[in-house]
This record gives sequence, C-alpha cells and structure tokens, in this order.
Amino acid sequence: MTNSEIVDLLELTARLMELHDRDQFKTRTFQTAAFNLDKSTADLANLPVDELVKLQGVGKSIAQKIREIAETGRLTELDELMAETPSGVLDMFRIKGLGVKKVRTLWRELGIDNLRDLQLAGENGQIAKIKGFGASTQEKILAALEFLQEQQGKVRMDKAAMIANMLHDELIKHFERVEVSGQVRLKAQEVDTIQLLVQTSDPVSAMLTLSNLPNLVQNERESSPFVWRGQLNGFDVQVEILFYSASQIDQQLFIHSAAEPHLKQAGPTGVSLLQAAYTTTDTVETAIYERAGLPYIVPEMREDDFAFRWASRHHNDELVTWEDLRGTLHNHSTWSDGKQSVAGMAAYCRELGLTYFGIADHSKTASYAGGLDAERVQQQQLEIDELNKGFGDDFRIFKGIESDILSDGSLDYDDATLATFDYVVASVHQTLTMSLEKATTRLLKAIENPYTTILGHPTGRLLLAREGYPIDHRAIIDACAEHNVVIEINASPYRLDIDWRWIEYAMQQGVMLSINPDAHDLAGLLDMHYGVAVGRKGGLTKAMTFNALTLPEMNDYLQQRREKIRG
Repeated sequence: MTNSEIVDLLELTARLMELHDRDQFKTRTFQTAAFNLDKSTADLANLPVDELVKLQGVGKSIAQKIREIAETGRLTELDELMAETPSGVLDMFRIKGLGVKKVRTLWRELGIDNLRDLQLAGENGQIAKIKGFGASTQEKILAALEFLQEQQGKVRMDKAAMIANMLHDELIKHFERVEVSGQVRLKAQEVDTIQLLVQTSDPVSAMLTLSNLPNLVQNERESSPFVWRGQLNGFDVQVEILFYSASQIDQQLFIHSAAEPHLKQAGPTGVSLLQAAYTTTDTVETAIYERAGLPYIVPEMREDDFAFRWASRHHNDELVTWEDLRGTLHNHSTWSDGKQSVAGMAAYCRELGLTYFGIADHSKTASYAGGLDAERVQQQQLEIDELNKGFGDDFRIFKGIESDILSDGSLDYDDATLATFDYVVASVHQTLTMSLEKATTRLLKAIENPYTTILGHPTGRLLLAREGYPIDHRAIIDACAEHNVVIEINASPYRLDIDWRWIEYAMQQGVMLSINPDAHDLAGLLDMHYGVAVGRKGGLTKAMTFNALTLPEMNDYLQQRREKIRG
C-alpha cells in the first residue's frame, strides 16, 4: 500500500463517520491523522506501531488502523461503514460543492441515494427548497452533474500511459510485436480508449490468448474477430486491442495514431495521408508523408491541419524536449503544503541534471495550504541564501512565491514583500465561480502588476474533476505580451493548463511559456514530462520555453526584470 492509498482510506473513513453521525472525537482523530500523513514522507506501510505513533497526528489507535490497512489492504471499520452507505451516496461526494453535511441532508431529507435521483430533484426544483441550499446551489449541482457525465469513462494522460504500458508489458510476452497507438500515442490529455496493436497471423489464437490473461474482461458484443474490446479490472476506461499481420502493422500504427482531420490532409498532388498510407509500398511513417508530399509530423501533433501550418514556419527539431529543460520554477516545499524540504527538492533537481530550482510556495491567503506570511517569507529566504552558499556556479535556488490573485485582481502581498522575490507566479485559487468578464478582468489586473513574472494555471481547471473558469484567452495572451509576463503550462496531469490549443497563439504574440510541474514532492518534478508532451502537441519550441533558458540566461532575465521594476 502506498502512502496516498493509506491516507485515502483514512479520509474516506472520517467522511463516512461524519456522514453517519459517529463519535465526533473519533471522527476528528481520523481527519487529523489523514491531514498530517498526507504530507509525510515516511514509508507508512512498513513502519511498526511504535514508530507510527511518533508521527504527527497519529495515536496508538490510528497506528493500529494503519497496520491493518498495510497488512490486509482493508479497514474493518471502513467496511462496516461502506455496508451502511448506498454506493450512489458515495458518488455524490464527487459533486463539486457537496460536502458531508449537504450530502447527509440530501440523503436523509429527500431520500436521494444516487446521482440519477439527485439530477431529477434538481430539475424538479426540490433541492432549491431545502434550507441552506437555494437556487444557486441547485444550479451548481446540476452543472457539476452534467460535467461528470461528460467525463465518464475517461482517464487522465498519466493513468492512460500507465495502463497502456502495463498492457504492453503483458502482451509482449505473448506476441512478437505490440504497439501503443490511438489517443495515448497522440498524447491526449483525457483518454476514453486505451488502444494497442498486436502483430499476429492468427487472430483466432490471439483472441484465445487474451481470454486467458488475468484482469482483462472482454465485452463480447463490442468485440469482433480482429478486435478485442473490454476493460482492465479496476479501470473505468475502454481497452481496444487490434490484430494485424506483419505487413499491415506499420501502416495501421500510423492510421490509428492520427486524427481523421489530419489523415484527410493532402499534398501538392492531391494525395491525402490516408491514401498515401494505403498506396505506398514503404509503410514506415516518414515514407507515408513523403508519398503525400507533406512534411513529417510528430505523432503528438497529428490532430488537424494546424501541424502543417506550424511546419511551414518551423522544423521538428525545434520542438521542446525533456533534455532542453534547464530548471523548474513552480514547486512547493514543507514551508507550505509540500512533502519535501527545499534542500531535498533542490538536491533531486541536481540529480535530474537541472541547473536551477525555483521554490514557489503558497502565499499568505492560502492559509489552508500553510501559506507564508511576510515573516515566514523572510525566514525561508534566509534558508535559501544559506543553501545557495553551498552550490557552485552550476546550480542555484531561486526565491519565488505562488501569490494568490485576489477577487479584485491584486496580489496578496504588499510591494515591499513582492520585491524580495526573484520571481512571482500569480495564480487564482479561491472564488472560482466567475463569468468570463469577471475572470478575464481579474487576470488582466494581475498581469498588469509589475511583480507578476508568470501567470499560473490560467483557467484553474482540474481535468475530469472541475471545469476551468471561462477566460478570454486572446485578451489574456495579448496582455501577457504587453507586460512581458510568461504563461505557465502547468504540467501536473491533473491540470495541463494552459490548454495546448493556445500555445501557438502565445508564441505568435511573443509570449514565452514555462513548463512548471507544480511539484509537491520529488515524484511531482517528473510531471514536467507531461508538460513537455502537451507543449510539443501545441508546437512549443525550445526557443519559446522559459525554463529552457540556461542558468546564466535565467539569472540575467530575472535581474533585468527587477531592475526595470525599480526604475
């Protein structure tokens, strides 16, 4: 069991205890333990009780619960609570804005115990009549339900890649060649079908082989003699495995790894890519593009004709790669809600071959995340000064902050405090329900602030969980160009915000983009891989990638910016 899995079970236990009006003291014990352990770097599953009780927020009772989870994968107390709770009530916790008290009210007072009944109650106006809800809450619930329905059966990029790799590693034991294709190869940020191609001359035997593999559940109605469709146990996403002969697989890998609008693109002779794939004798992908008379396009960009417009101005070797990244600028430490110290994060960056690490812990308004007041800012910066003394000229920690953009668009520090940072990431974290006009105006004011260096996760979206607030992307990008503000590609697979479709416009306006992991632990730093993927999908070049600047270049950039502010 991983730490996050253990914490999730403790949190769920606390939530259901509150739902069922269990002992308040015991409920708080679970809540406190889950809150503190979420930041712990200890290997919870392998600690004995006498070591667990030394951790903050963990008493002997909770320590014994953790041992039970680690040894059995379950918690008896949670199983009993789950048995008393309709599965549909658990689903209601996924609705944005519905906490335990509201879910309990809906269940106890209206008898709603599933999402379908919740939707009907909202459509009939029953929710608005409940004390403490009202028409506004009812409207938000209905909007959240609609969003969840649209996301059903999808997984994020990171989970899709994990599932595809698991399947590939299992299938390659039985078949000569297996290729990951479809949405995963296209680097889609949300995936509804995990697709793989298998090379075989005997589809009947191949189907029998798949039927004997553990954890694969076939949907026989959706399958055919040449296509296995079903699911991998534990994951709510369709799996599609297609069988092709050795002579077909290269051709089909290309066809299944490009969107239909891209395949329809034709070259000077009128031959489309799809036609070229079926008519060329050499079926490797470069030869298919050559047969159509079109420039070769990397897989992640094969969406529509955008890639060819891009290719008229750029070459593939200009696209940003992981190796191009020289540093990372949006990260959190134990000073706010991170799980590692500044020193630990910086050390891991050095192991990754990066030459600078930027800390951007939460600011004072984000009290829920341990945000830093002015005094703690000063303390952290003294720590960074001491750490930097131990580095040579080849590495540096930059002093940043993720400053909250308040409702009126101002940042949540005075100018004297903002002036102490090397750079400022300005982000919205609270009051997310806004009209397009309100959200755009709020961001524009933050962009105009001379201390704003990077605009963080511009729409605040959480993929598959929360829609972003609406913004006028062109107006925001134009303002960033005017005020020399970098835009973040938040590389967390939960966000991937700004959306890749706006990268080309940003580059055209001369706005650089920073691939920021928003890392809260060491593993989070590796999320920059996802940021690189969506950056490449949108045509991001190394030249327009902010954190591809070398350490001397970044030093100069930030120094010149500070001097300009001082006037």
